Amino acid sequence: MSGAFDAPTVTWHGPDAADRPLVMLLHGRGADETGIIDLARHLPAGAVYAAVRAPIRSGNGYAWLANRGIGRPLAESLDEVMAWFRLWLDDVAPAGRPVILVGFSGGAAFAGGLLLADPQRFAGAAILYGTLPFDAGVPTSPSRLAGVPVYVAQGETDTVIPRELLDRTWHYLLTESGASATARRDPGGHAITTDTITGLGDWISDLLRD
Repeated sequence: MSGAFDAPTVTWHGPDAADRPLVMLLHGRGADETGIIDLARHLPAGAVYAAVRAPIRSGNGYAWLANRGIGRPLAESLDEVMAWFRLWLDDVAPAGRPVILVGFSGGAAFAGGLLLADPQRFAGAAILYGTLPFDAGVPTSPSRLAGVPVYVAQGETDTVIPRELLDRTWHYLLTESGASATARRDPGGHAITTDTITGLGDWISDLLRD
């Protein structure tokens, strides 16, 4: 693996199978792949689930992006990590294999960056309790995600991600982007709820049927 980072550390939920869609689970800042892979136990059969460890050390865990403040990634960092990730992804999921992104918090910003940079590459993306990477070098123009399935979930009392960024993400995904959006807001804060997991599972099931 070329570039500034080592080859990804990946945890799989069951064996890989190249003829099945791949769901990528992307953890938040300060965490790693071992926590978010547990989501796969609650999600539909019919897909392969994999969690990749982000490449940048952050506290006791890892981060996808260097930033200039919470939810505000640096463009050069986003570009560098996306290039690293794509090298790995293009090997395990060549063109023609559906790939669904599921990102939580910092992983949501990274998933959003991947999707905005190349909307046709992905079968859909779930942006969970996080912001899109606005003003970080990826397009957020009107109709950029026209027809792309997106699942967005937020906590009404989230105090981790700045509210202005959560609101901007919500507005863009549900209106300007043109995405085929499924959205929910939970009464809680910055944590994935049971209802959100249920909704995510239903959304993935719909994608697997298409």
